[in-house]
Amino acid sequence: MHPWTGPIVSVIPGTGEVPRIRDDISGEVRPSVAGESANLYVCGITPYDSTHLGHAFTYLAFDLLVRAWRDLGVSVRYAQGLTDVDDPLLERARATGKDWSKIAARQTAVYKADMAALRVIPPDFYRGVVESVPQIVNAVERMIDVGQAYRVAVPGSPASSLGDVYADLGGDPDFGSLAGLGREAQDRLFAERGGDPDRPGKRDRLDPLLWRAARPGEPSWDGRTLGRGRPGWHIECAVIASAELDQPIDVLGGGADLIFPHHEMSVSHSRALTGLDQPVRLTMHTGMVHYDGQKMSKSLGNLVFVSDLLERGVGPAALRLALIGHHYGEDWEWRGREVALAEARLNRWRDAIRSVKPQGHSGEAIAKIRAALADNLDTAAAIAAVDEWVSAAPLARERSPYAAADLRRAIDALLGIKLY
Repeated sequence: MHPWTGPIVSVIPGTGEVPRIRDDISGEVRPSVAGESANLYVCGITPYDSTHLGHAFTYLAFDLLVRAWRDLGVSVRYAQGLTDVDDPLLERARATGKDWSKIAARQTAVYKADMAALRVIPPDFYRGVVESVPQIVNAVERMIDVGQAYRVAVPGSPASSLGDVYADLGGDPDFGSLAGLGREAQDRLFAERGGDPDRPGKRDRLDPLLWRAARPGEPSWDGRTLGRGRPGWHIECAVIASAELDQPIDVLGGGADLIFPHHEMSVSHSRALTGLDQPVRLTMHTGMVHYDGQKMSKSLGNLVFVSDLLERGVGPAALRLALIGHHYGEDWEWRGREVALAEARLNRWRDAIRSVKPQGHSGEAIAKIRAALADNLDTAAAIAAVDEWVSAAPLARERSPYAAADLRRAIDALLGIKLY
């Protein structure tokens, strides 16, 4: 699947530092890459509604990481999945009377347009679940063959039915190492986030669905020895990541609400499929954006959509700056005034850059931006470095060239903001 058309990224003098990222598993801030290449897998959207600010906040964070890697000079391979068939999408289709595939196509197009407007560098590999069904079938068949998956009868189906397929987490001694949760919390989150702990016939309440046998009124695909059906949620990311990226993956990412069960389950499936004890070197998750006092989510309906803001005349550069002004790992509340503050800041930056001479060196300011991003993507410090330069520009205007052009390109390349 083709992603969106990416921005032309400016080239700046020198090279950046190795970005150090807080690893969710260890809690340590660690180098995100060790060699001359880096690979990244980020979970994509389930396209049953438009892109909201929580989505944008997440994908901007990983865009900053990709930009820092490229500034370092490493070769980047970035894959992103798209859950273009899943229960929430089918529920939306039933509720609205619309075709699920048309809903997915329309909302995927909105997402792509939003990412392009925000100057997010597209992934190198953009894969949907529907186009990945053959590879997912291969993976589930392998897990059955090696005893890491089993079948569960579908209530009311004939005895000849092949049934659903579940992963046997009992075969993974490292399950739970990502989130570090106790069993009570695991049970609760699994039930809240799409799991079926009370399904009769399962070996363990937490065992996740790998393949759902075809049901009347639901889309299904040829599963060969699995029978007709469709993929479960967690297996899709393990399969798409392993299909497009070398193993182990340097960074696995998404929103913090994906840590458990989604990424815990996906990493467990990756262990089963790759034979690696640690198929992911580092996990990075973004904080939740709140609105009206609660986490912004489709289930609550308290959403602020990127496309709505853009249609109302909010500048994409201001929106991007407003979002990256918050550290990727923090939860925060959207209040609306962030855009006006960001626009005022952008105007100060533009005025300063227009008013100073274009040639010379701005190495100190660029170095501060690079150092800030290398320090666990400290965007507040990076923005402060630009503010410091802007504040000093009038004093230095008559004494030195002050390198407006270099800094303008750095703001574009590292922060993703094109000033003019």
